[in-house]
Amino acid sequence: MKLVLILIGGLAALGVVAMAVFVFVVQNVETPDYRVVEHDGAIEIRDYPALIVAEVRREGDRRAALSAGFGPLAGYIFAKEREGESVSMTAPVTQTRAAEPIAMTAPVTQTPTDAAGQWAVRFIMPARYDLDSLPAPAGETVRLHALEPRRVVAVRFSGRATDALLAEQEARLRAWIDARGLAVVGAPTYAYYNDPLTPGFLRRNEVMLELTAGD
Repeated sequence: MKLVLILIGGLAALGVVAMAVFVFVVQNVETPDYRVVEHDGAIEIRDYPALIVAEVRREGDRRAALSAGFGPLAGYIFAKEREGESVSMTAPVTQTRAAEPIAMTAPVTQTPTDAAGQWAVRFIMPARYDLDSLPAPAGETVRLHALEPRRVVAVRFSGRATDALLAEQEARLRAWIDARGLAVVGAPTYAYYNDPLTPGFLRRNEVMLELTAGD
């Protein structure tokens, strides 16, 4: 009985430490400064400003493309192969299905249209940078570009971002959109806010859809 109590106490202490680390990391990592237009539980309509992103394009299923895209992006911000200063890590990493290839370039954003294909994996750059002040990538794998201001509707949820969970949350989001007579454009974007070691119940994930102009 005493051993059980010790184990329970140890697990509780680890839980407290994990929560403290989670809060510290979340509070100290820059995220985009969006404006909430409407809030309904886990779903929000948001206005995002123009954002600068570093982008890599990779083919394959969602998980493989995300993993393959993350490495070059991390190498860019930590100045592994290029000259210049490192760039602070931000959240989320996003993934979106790429609408079409970009010639001679391979651009954590991900959007799908089917199980496999080309995905755009993105790191959002800190707000203090513009395209002229960011260090140039070492080659053609990482591409820097600006995203226009946009209005999106997003659903937030915890857990491991499996294909099944993402599909479930996307369906929930689309049902909410349809019930309000709103219209969206493009494929969904998946947003991942945490590192792989963060426990599922502490993780923040989102599925986002861009609203058409006027909505």
